[in-house]
Amino acid sequence: MKIEKHELIAVLSQFNPWWRGEHTTELPSWKRSAFHELLQWVDEPPAPRAILLSGARQIGKTTLLLQVIEALLNKNISPANILYATFDHPLLKMAGIDLVLEAWRERQPKGPGIEYLFLDEAQFIPHWGTWVKHQVDFFKNRRITFTGSATPLIQTEPESGLGRWHNIQLATLSFYEYLQLIKQIEERKKLREKEYFNFMFREKPIDLYPTLSLPTLPHIKSIAELFDWSKDKFYEVTELAAAYEGYFHQYLIRGGFPQTAQVDSVKQAQTLLREDIVDRALKRDMTALFGVRRIFELEQTFLYLCMHNGGLLSITNIAENLPGANKPTIQKFIDLLEATHLIYRIHPFGDGKQILRSKCKVYLADAAIAPAVLLKGESLLTDPIALGHAIEATVFKHLHVYYSSQHIRLTYFHGRKKDEIDIIAEENGEIIPYEIKYRYQHTGLRELKGLIELCNKRSIQRAYVITKSLDDFGLLINEKNPNLHIMRIPAALFCYWLGALELCASS
Repeated sequence: MKIEKHELIAVLSQFNPWWRGEHTTELPSWKRSAFHELLQWVDEPPAPRAILLSGARQIGKTTLLLQVIEALLNKNISPANILYATFDHPLLKMAGIDLVLEAWRERQPKGPGIEYLFLDEAQFIPHWGTWVKHQVDFFKNRRITFTGSATPLIQTEPESGLGRWHNIQLATLSFYEYLQLIKQIEERKKLREKEYFNFMFREKPIDLYPTLSLPTLPHIKSIAELFDWSKDKFYEVTELAAAYEGYFHQYLIRGGFPQTAQVDSVKQAQTLLREDIVDRALKRDMTALFGVRRIFELEQTFLYLCMHNGGLLSITNIAENLPGANKPTIQKFIDLLEATHLIYRIHPFGDGKQILRSKCKVYLADAAIAPAVLLKGESLLTDPIALGHAIEATVFKHLHVYYSSQHIRLTYFHGRKKDEIDIIAEENGEIIPYEIKYRYQHTGLRELKGLIELCNKRSIQRAYVITKSLDDFGLLINEKNPNLHIMRIPAALFCYWLGALELCASS
């Protein structure tokens, strides 16, 4: 089907309002931690590479691109030299990248300086890896940023992009970022309320929508700083943190997807999430991008993972529960789900053949996915087992984002008596264990046998336990091993601080 140039120009003009001297509206005033890394690579790249912003659907990739474009315009970059195009649009997808670039230059003749190309959902561009390679090699005056809901490692030509692009992987919102978004939403509601009452009654408006007001938590430079706190400091922060617990539970149900955070109904939020995950990511993207035809088996595999979030991955068990699906097919499905950023895999701690034969653990990309897919509603909060899995997945996601910029791998540990440590980071030669004990009971040394076993064996001097109650916050000292210090941190505080630390580290 032939695409007329004027039709392409009309579509591109709508996506690029700065060509008309206008700016994009309704962009968040706050910036995610990935924004600063992305802007650096676009504005002053450390190496001549394209930038791949990867991540699951509906987590804010497009918003980040538009925020970077806004930053470039504020630096007086010529609007004619900035192109945004999304290949999720049927007309642009059908036209192809070369015709889109021709339409751009027919509408906007090139100005002096560098050209900036922002290509959304670039996985729909045929042979996009080869195209990006060619651009990086031969068009030195172009800086290309592209997004994708699927990682290039699964593409048919992964070697074509080797050394040609820098990958910035975007996770769902951290708890800290979620609070910033909620604050902006409430401020917009309040502004609209004021405008309405001023227009209708010409008098001072009533505060129907009070803005988010939370007590300020102390700024910390690292989680390790807590080991130097006094008991009074712990008591003080415990009182401040009480106001955050309700928002943390809301975050677990709604998830870290900006779209679901902006609707009032939890049911509606979960419906939107389920449609994006099941109907689009699984049924459409998997077919269009990877040629998956056995969608029912793929959906059932993902359903199994939703029911075993944070559990050990057993290909055999999944295959036994899916008649007609063999192990190689299940393994391929797992690879694809990881490629589309719907799951994380974590390997066991250690090395050698025994580790290679051990099972991986699998976490969903966001704790809210499981209750949305399984139609759980808000019952997650009253189900101790499901809530524990959701907390573990949430803690893992925050640690994964925090450590990924440092290229530090995360693992898990099984002790001799099947005692497990949920997450382990190996940071600059130091082993740092994280154990999740999200329950109403107080967490003491008796409940931490596996953690203590590993710490004694490896001469580990500090470890962390993520707890539920704000009263379960502070230092735990083992009299049998006075060199071992265990810090208990409530999950809401831990996720808040990790999100804030990631933002500070990137800015």
